[in-house]
Amino acid sequence: MSWFYLILAGLLEIGWAAGLKFTHGFTRPGPTLAVGACMLASLYFLSLSLRHLPLGTAYAIWTGIGAIGTAIFGMWVLGEPRDALRLASLCLVFAGLIGLKVA
Repeated sequence: MSWFYLILAGLLEIGWAAGLKFTHGFTRPGPTLAVGACMLASLYFLSLSLRHLPLGTAYAIWTGIGAIGTAIFGMWVLGEPRDALRLASLCLVFAGLIGLKVA
């Protein structure tokens, strides 16, 4: 269950990080509440995963899922650049996450 909690926490991190764009500096109540809820839920599920996973591994994977997912969201939804170096860099981050899972 710990890995499930960690992946869920990472997906919620994508939600709050991407949602920050829509809060307009926390001036829009709806998106701001959604971001806050995602933040709290993400930290809650991260804390559950830490019951059985090493801190360094869990934290790195949590932030990696958030970083990769948010970058992909930015490219697909917000029209951010999709150049080869950017995509290759995301692949390297993903390879690092796999390495942490295997180790």
